[in-house]
Amino acid sequence: MDTEQAIRTRRTHKVFGAEPVAPDTLEELLELARWAPNHQLTSPWRFRVLGPRALSRLKQAAGPEQAQKLDRAPTMVLVSAALTGDPIQDEEDVQSTAVAAYIVLLGAHARGLAGYWRTPSVLRTAAGRAALSVGETERVLGLIHLGPVRQERPAPEREEPARYVIHLD
Repeated sequence: MDTEQAIRTRRTHKVFGAEPVAPDTLEELLELARWAPNHQLTSPWRFRVLGPRALSRLKQAAGPEQAQKLDRAPTMVLVSAALTGDPIQDEEDVQSTAVAAYIVLLGAHARGLAGYWRTPSVLRTAAGRAALSVGETERVLGLIHLGPVRQERPAPEREEPARYVIHLD
């Protein structure tokens, strides 16, 4: 799959097959993330692959209503950015981490996997952060859900570039 095809055909999936992503495939995807552009090569991204106990702690912090949505995918990865305290560097690092997360999603798609990036509200709580050992010097960007494709997703309508591109003299 070439880059343009991967970008145009990647979809958000909320239904997954039961098999977890193979550990070697997951390592390949997380290795790809390190190629995200980042100012001064700070590598600010942090990935936490959730095992059964971590997922259980997060579900307990989320409460019964939100916990169900945490059972969608067989493999989940928390994405966060390490913060330095310098507001300019931190802004750049958070943006680089978002690009790294998208690289994981594109790489998963190119390997025939389904993906979903979401930021459940539990990740913005002290209990949710504690459940996954996220310290004060990290900004959580969300959870990447990964697993086998179980459904085809049609392309949503998108705005034409003329609606969002401005050419300046």
